[in-house]
Amino acid sequence: MPNQPVLLIHGGAWAMPDDAVRAHEAGIAEALRVGYAELERGASAVDAVEAAVAAMEDDEIFDAGRGSFLTRDGRVQMDALLMNGENLRAGGVACVERIRNPIRAARLVLKESPHVYFVGVGAERFAMQQGMRLIDNTELIVPRERERLMEFQRAELEGAVDTTFSGPLAEDPTLASHDTVGAVALDVHGHIAAGTSTGGTLSKVPGRVGDSSLIGCGCYADDESAAVSLTGWGEPIMKLVLGKWAVDRVAAGAAPEEAAQAAIDYLYARLGGHGGIILLDRLGRVGLAHNTPRMAWGLRMPEGMEMGVTRV
Repeated sequence: MPNQPVLLIHGGAWAMPDDAVRAHEAGIAEALRVGYAELERGASAVDAVEAAVAAMEDDEIFDAGRGSFLTRDGRVQMDALLMNGENLRAGGVACVERIRNPIRAARLVLKESPHVYFVGVGAERFAMQQGMRLIDNTELIVPRERERLMEFQRAELEGAVDTTFSGPLAEDPTLASHDTVGAVALDVHGHIAAGTSTGGTLSKVPGRVGDSSLIGCGCYADDESAAVSLTGWGEPIMKLVLGKWAVDRVAAGAAPEEAAQAAIDYLYARLGGHGGIILLDRLGRVGLAHNTPRMAWGLRMPEGMEMGVTRV
């Protein structure tokens, strides 16, 4: 008997302002529609995750693809990872500047390369060799982000920003800019997959890579445990390899809901980190948690759709 397909996505966990909530909800709804359509036609969980994440990359409200936060020198620099729980194949790219949809480049790495990870110019060259068109970086920049960067750097000069962080605000350096997107899916064949994509933190140092595209940190998928995608302050998540930590709890018998909350509690208790997490296992059980003021998320199952921008 075919499995009942499930798609769970997030659109970032941070101090999202009130005037951005409606646009995030609209973007989540579209990503659910696009991704779940793949599952309904019998496509793989990898296909569904790629489609859902690409839809959010194309929506400039999110910090992924067009509309990403800008680096300190005013460019868009992106990371993405896609992982197949059926066979543990994975593909990641980091510090790419000329690719419209980094998650699609990650899919090419997963599918066409014996390697797992490409960065910078090498990643762009690989994508181009596989038929992907490269674009000018300016096509990824939106006026809102130019203004946000100038405001941030102005505050930095006035001493209102802690420059030891590559973007977050001094008064709470973990909440200012984590609009990373991600998805986890279960297909009718009983396999799971996960994907995460980001433009990083506001005014980050060029070349900085966060957790999103690192296996076991911001993303992981294994049919024997669960699929996970995280968003938040990347450095603490990386230090704890939090994605793998969470799916290992599921493998040990914890329900995804329990494991998700435990992961966020552990992130804060151990390193004072903030973020959000989504989890999905092969039974179709889901979990999500965050300790940021808000997190955008959406869930689609045969029974219907749930979505929102939740508060803690």
